[in-house]
Amino acid sequence: MTFGRAAISAALVFLAFSFTSALAQDVAFTSRDGSIEVEGTLLGFDGEFYRVSTVYGELTLDASGVLCDGPGCPNLDDFVARLRISGAASMGDVLMPALIQAFAARNGLRATKVPQDETRYTYEIADETRVVGLFEFHSTNTEEGFADLLADESDMVMATREVRSEESRRAKTAGFGDLQDVNRSRVVALDGLVAVVAPGHPVRALSTDQLSRIFAGEIDNWSELGGPDAPIELHLPAGATGFAQAIEDKLMRPARRALSEDILRHDSPSSVAAAVSRDFLGIGVSTYSAIGNAMPIMLRGSCGFELRASRRSIKTEDYPLTAPLFLYLPMRRLPQLAREFLVYTRTAPAQIVIRRAGFVDQAPEEIPLDQQGNRFANAIAVAGEELPLTELQQMVADLRPRARLSTSFRFEAGSARLDAQSRSNVQQFARALETGQYDARDILFVGFSDGQGPAQINQTIAARRAEAVKSAVVAAAEAADFDRLTLSSEAYGEALPMACDDTPWGRGVNRRVEVWVR
Repeated sequence: MTFGRAAISAALVFLAFSFTSALAQDVAFTSRDGSIEVEGTLLGFDGEFYRVSTVYGELTLDASGVLCDGPGCPNLDDFVARLRISGAASMGDVLMPALIQAFAARNGLRATKVPQDETRYTYEIADETRVVGLFEFHSTNTEEGFADLLADESDMVMATREVRSEESRRAKTAGFGDLQDVNRSRVVALDGLVAVVAPGHPVRALSTDQLSRIFAGEIDNWSELGGPDAPIELHLPAGATGFAQAIEDKLMRPARRALSEDILRHDSPSSVAAAVSRDFLGIGVSTYSAIGNAMPIMLRGSCGFELRASRRSIKTEDYPLTAPLFLYLPMRRLPQLAREFLVYTRTAPAQIVIRRAGFVDQAPEEIPLDQQGNRFANAIAVAGEELPLTELQQMVADLRPRARLSTSFRFEAGSARLDAQSRSNVQQFARALETGQYDARDILFVGFSDGQGPAQINQTIAARRAEAVKSAVVAAAEAADFDRLTLSSEAYGEALPMACDDTPWGRGVNRRVEVWVR
C-alpha cells in the first residue's frame, strides 16, 4: 500500500482528467489487509492514483493498495484518461495531431479526431473494445493557452515562445507553481524565425540590426538597403500569436526598439509568407516551417559572417532566431496515457514524425570536422594577438578525431542560467546517456565565449560554463552507468565565433557549450 507523497498544493484542485466537481464526494479508503482506513474528499483519479483531501492534508493513494468505498469511487475498469491541451494553432493543427496518431499506432491503439468547432477538437484514443483516452484541444495561440491554464480550462499549454515573466508570476499567485522550473516545460520540436521577401528580390541579406530598424519603421525605403526606391511594406503574424511575441522578444527587445504601428498582420506565419511572396515591396517574418514560395533572407554581421536558416543551423542553435516549440506541463501527476505520450515525443520514431510534419527534430546528429562550414574560416579571420594561430592549431588538433553533436547549450542573456531550450536539451541528453546511447564513447563538453573583453577571462568563463553543463547533465542522468563512458570538459574561449560580436544576437550565438564525441 502506498499512502503517500503529501501531494501537490491544495490550490491545484484543477483536474486533467475526466471527473467533474460532482466527483468531490466523501469516500473511504481501506488498505487491502483492512489494517488502515482513511476518509476524505476525492479530488481526482488518474487511472493509478487517487488524490484525496483528508484531515492529514491532501494525500496521494496507490489504487492497487487500497479499496475505495463511497458514491464518488470511480470504476477502475472503465477509466478514461482525459487531458486538456490549449495554445498555439501552429502546433495544434499539424504537429500534435501527427504525434498523437503515430503514438496511438505504435501502441496498437486507434486515434480518431472529433471536431467540435473551428478551434476545438478531441482525439479519442481507443483500444479494440473501448475509448481509453480523450485528448481535448483548444487550438488558438500561445497567449490564450496560458490564459486557459490560469482559468482552469487547460492542463497543458502549446507555446511557440517561452512563458513570460508576468505569466509566470500570475501562475505562482494562482497556485500553479513555477512555470520556469526545469521540469515544467519541454521542447517538442524546433522552428526558426525567418525574414522573407518576394522571389527575385534584390535584397538577399540583412543584419539583425537592420531588421529591427525596418520593423520599427526607422528604415522605410528599400533604397536604404540597396533595393529599389520604393516604400517598404511590413508583414507579421497577429500580435497574440507566440511567433509574433517571439519576434518582439528575440528581435526588437534586444535592440530596445518597438514595432511600428504600420504593420499588416496575418493569422499565421504561412499567411505572412504567402502575402510577401505576392508583394514585391514587402518584407515579413515567417517561420522556417512555413516559408512556402517566399525567399528567405540571410542574416549577416558587419564583420562579414553570414547565417542562413537551415535544418542544421536551427537544430544546433547556431541560427540566432531559433524558435523552440514548447509544451508547458502541470505540477501534478498526469494520467498514465498522457505520461506515455510525453515519453514518446522524445523517442527516435517521434523525431521522424516531427521532421515529416515540416518542423526541425531534435534527434542528435554527429557533424564531422570537415563539415563545419564557415566556422573554421571565421576562426582564422579573428585570429590575432590575443588569439594566436597556435591556439587555433591546438583546437583543431584536439577536435579532429571527434564529431560535433547537433545538441548545443546556451545561456540566458547576462546570466549563468541555461536558456529554456538548453534546459530541455539537458534532460534529453541525460535520457540518451541513461539508455546507453553513448556507451563506450568519449564525450567532451566544449565551452566558447564571445570576443568582448580580455581573451584569458573569456577562456575562464567558457571553461566554467562547459563544466556547469557537464555537471547538469550528470545530475539529470541519474540512471546512467558512467563507468561505460568518458565525460570531460574543455574550453577554447573566443576561438570559434559563429557570428559578429557587434550585436547582442551575435554575442549570444557565440556564448555556447558544444558536445564533441568520438
